[in-house]
Amino acid sequence: MAKRNNTFLNLILVLSLLLIISFTEGRLFDCDWFGECKSTGLECISVYGAQQGDTCSGIVQKFSLNVDFFTAINPNLNCNTIFVGQWLGIDGTMS
Repeated sequence: MAKRNNTFLNLILVLSLLLIISFTEGRLFDCDWFGECKSTGLECISVYGAQQGDTCSGIVQKFSLNVDFFTAINPNLNCNTIFVGQWLGIDGTMS
């Protein structure tokens, strides 16, 4: 009986983990529970590799970008965690 309870508990833990992973990935790509993902309507056509000391505001100034455009073309960007070599969209077109 104890083995059956452990198997059931392990199954619940695995299913919970899969649910958490699915939810997290959906949030990264702005998808809802039904798999419908929102699109910014932008397609990146030019990227920039972040360098030491880069900030979002510095990149916006460097390439004369509109802040809203920069945010839209880099929807998952966290400006507090830019790292050297990170690819950032700096130009795009409507898709």
